[in-house]
This record gives sequence, C-alpha cells and structure tokens, in this order.
Amino acid sequence: MVTGLPDRMEKQHTSTNYELADRELIAEGVDLRVQVLTLAAWQCVPWHYHSEIADTFVCLEGPMVVETRAPRNDYFLMPGQRCAVPPRTAHYVHGQADGPCKFLIVQGVESTISYRSVADAGLSYGPA
Repeated sequence: MVTGLPDRMEKQHTSTNYELADRELIAEGVDLRVQVLTLAAWQCVPWHYHSEIADTFVCLEGPMVVETRAPRNDYFLMPGQRCAVPPRTAHYVHGQADGPCKFLIVQGVESTISYRSVADAGLSYGPA
C-alpha cells in the first residue's frame, strides 16, 4: 500500500516507468503477487509483455480495456469481469475512452528481466 502521500490519487512513478494513480500490494509470495492498481483518466499500463508469466485482470471499477496483439483482442471489462493474458503476449491496459479504472492483477513473480516494454524491444503497437 502507498503510504505517506497526502492524497491517494497523487501520481506516482513505478519501477517500470509509467505512472499510476495508486498501487496497493495485497499479497506477495515467492511465486505469486496480487495488487490493486488504479489508473486516473488518461493513464495506462503501456504496451509490454512478460516472457515467463501470465497476468490475470479483474475489473473493480470501470469500465476498462485490456488490448492484446498476437493474438489481437480487445477485452472490455466491467466490474466483476476478468481476463487473462498469457506469457509472451503484448498487452496494453487503460480505462474505456481513457477514463479512470481500478483493477486487481494476479501474476506470477518474475525477475525484472521478464518484463519487456514493447518500445524497448523495438516493436510498435498503436491504436488499431
């Protein structure tokens, strides 16, 4: 959980170089991490993929969108709905119409080398 902030909606930087309105660590073990991430309007989790793990998203407040490429899909999630993104699948997460959203993410714990920014890999995925 983020502490010491006067406003929980204050922007914060993450170790993966994108901004979140809030991040709350629910649980973390040697092989699993559960977090609640909040995106303010216009924030997103940019295109990236994981070489070793899957991400499972559960919408808490939305609507939200999880876009994937190879295979190409757009998952539109309302509160209570979920989707999973397998390893090696590029994905991009944002609120529908760039609005705010809040979601639970369940993922295996990986080495930092497993998180791959699509931009750093020299790939480009833009709006369809």
